[in-house]
Amino acid sequence: MSAVGPPDAAGVARTQVSAAEKKDPSAGAGGKPRKSTRAEDFETFLRRDEEKELLRFSTAGSVDDGKSTLIGRLLFDSKGVYEDQLASVRRARSSQAAGTVDFALLTDGLRAEREQGITIDVAYRYFATPKRKFIIADTPGHEQYTRNMATGASTANLAIVLVDARHGVLAQTRRHAFIASLLGTPHIVVAVNKMDLVDWRQPVFGAIEEEFTRFAAQLPACDLHFIPISALLGDNVVEKSRHMQWFQGESLLHHLENVHIASDRNLMEMRFPVQCVLRPDQNFRGYAGQVASGTLTPGDPVMVLPSGRTSRIKSISTFDGDLPKAFAPLSVTVCLEDDMDISRGDMLVHPSHAPQVTRTIDARVVWMSQTPLDQRREYIVKHTTQEVAARVRAIRYRVNVNTLEKQPATDLRLNDIGAAVIETRKPLFVDPYRRNRATGAFIVIDPLSNETVAAGMITGRPAHESGQPAIMAAGRVTPAERHARTGHMAAAVWVTGGPEAAAALERALFDAGAMVLMLEAAREGDLLPRLVETALSAGLIVLCAAAADKPAPPAQLRELAGPDRFLEFSGGAEEFAGLLIEMAQRGILRGH
Repeated sequence: MSAVGPPDAAGVARTQVSAAEKKDPSAGAGGKPRKSTRAEDFETFLRRDEEKELLRFSTAGSVDDGKSTLIGRLLFDSKGVYEDQLASVRRARSSQAAGTVDFALLTDGLRAEREQGITIDVAYRYFATPKRKFIIADTPGHEQYTRNMATGASTANLAIVLVDARHGVLAQTRRHAFIASLLGTPHIVVAVNKMDLVDWRQPVFGAIEEEFTRFAAQLPACDLHFIPISALLGDNVVEKSRHMQWFQGESLLHHLENVHIASDRNLMEMRFPVQCVLRPDQNFRGYAGQVASGTLTPGDPVMVLPSGRTSRIKSISTFDGDLPKAFAPLSVTVCLEDDMDISRGDMLVHPSHAPQVTRTIDARVVWMSQTPLDQRREYIVKHTTQEVAARVRAIRYRVNVNTLEKQPATDLRLNDIGAAVIETRKPLFVDPYRRNRATGAFIVIDPLSNETVAAGMITGRPAHESGQPAIMAAGRVTPAERHARTGHMAAAVWVTGGPEAAAALERALFDAGAMVLMLEAAREGDLLPRLVETALSAGLIVLCAAAADKPAPPAQLRELAGPDRFLEFSGGAEEFAGLLIEMAQRGILRGH
C-alpha cells in the first residue's frame, strides 16, 4: 500500500498558480472553468477525511479467542496495512497454522507476545474506510492483564467481545463483558469466532447467543449485536460469508461503519475543566482547556466552580482564529466578559446544569496495582484537571465477575473490581459516569511511586446509600484492622421480642467472643440510626431491641448496615445457635 505524498506538496503546487487564476480561482485562461489542481484535490481529500466520524473500539474475550487475528484480518482486508509491515509480518510468522500471513503479528509487536503467541500490552491501530475513521485497542485476554484491558476499553465507543465457537462463553469472556459495561461502553458486538472449526453450524452460534444474552441481562443496558465470523479465513469480517448463508446480518466492518454513535456523547451539560490561564499581554486573558461535554457559544452564560460566580463567554479562541461554537472534545481557549480569579482545576459549567460539588464520592473501582489497597494510606485522586489528596473511607464490596455477586471485602487486590467510598481534601465537580464519562471518571495515584493504582467510575449515589456500610470515621483505624482485632465484621441485628430477648442474645454473642452492643429502639427513638452508625463505625455488632408489636425495622438501618450485614431475629434462646451459624455463613463471624 503506497503512502500519501509529503505535506508540503500542496504549498509547492500553489506557487505555480497563475496571477489570473489568483484573481478568479474558478476561471482559467479565456474565462473558461479550469481543472482543479493536484493541490486542491489533496486539500479536498484532507477536508473530507477530517469530516469523517471517528469510532474507537476495543477487543475483549478469553485467551486464544482470536482477538489479534481478527484485528489483523480487519486491517488487511480493508487495505489498512502498508507493504513493508506486511513483509515484516511474513518474515516473523510464528505459527504454521496461521497460514502464509499470521495476522496476529500486525498488533502483537512485543517480543514476549510473539514468543508466547499472546497479547500482553494494549496495542492501538488506526485505519479508515470511505465512511469512517477507526482507532482499535487490541487488549489482552489473560486475567493477569485485566488492568490493561480496562485501560484500552476506557475510551471506546464499542467493544468487540470474541467467543471461541468451540468453547462457548468462558469466565474470562464474562469478566471482559462486565468490565466493558462497567466502563460505560454503549455498544457491544459479540463476535463468535472460529466458526470454520465447528463446520459453520448455526446451532452452535445460536447456543452461544442464547447463553451470552442470559448473562448480559444482568449488566447495565447496552446495544448488543451478535455476528458469527472466522477471523483466520475472513468470513463475515469485511465481506459476507458464503459458508454461513443462514446468517441474515451484515459483516463486522459493515456494522462498525454504520453503528449510531452520535448520541453517545453528552452534548447537553457543558463541562469545561480549566487547564491553565493564558495571559500573553495585558489585553488578553483566556482559560485554556478541553471541552469535556456539551457545547460552548459566545454569549452563553457560565458559572465558575467552586466560587459560583457567573459571567458570559466573550469569545472562543484557537491558534487558527475564533470559533462560533466549540464542542467536545475540542481544545480551546475561552475568554469571559468579566475578569475573574480562575485557575487550573476550576470548571466552567452552565448555571442551570451544574455538576455535584462534593468531597465524598461513591465509585466503582478497578484496582490495578500489585500492592493491595491500604485504607490507612493517603492517595492522590486525579479528576479532570484536579489532583487532590484522598483516602478510601470504606470498601462497600468486591464483585465476583464470574457470577456478578457482591461479596464483603476489607481490601482490593490486583485486578479486583469493587465499590468504595472515597473522601477528598478538596471538593470535586462530578457527574455520574453513566451520564458523563469525562467528569464521572478518575484515577488513583500512589504519591510515593507515582504509580496509577486504580481507575474509578463515579456511581452518582450519595455515599450513605449502598449495599454495604459506609464507615466514615475520622480516625486512621480501618475496618480491616478492627476486623482483625475483634474477629468479626460490623453488623446490625433487629431483635423482636423486647429487651429481654436482646439482652440474652447479647450475652450469647459476647460469650462467643464478639464485641456487641445492645440498644433499645423505643428508648433511643430518632437517635437510633445515628447510634447504630456510630457502633458500626467502631466495628461492633449492634443489637436493636424492638417490641414484638413492631416487627418491621426502619429502612435506614438496613441501608446503614447493608443487606449482607443486617439480620432480623425473632426466636428464643434455643435458636441462638442458628443465628450464629447464619452470621458465620455471611462472613460476619469467624470460627463458628
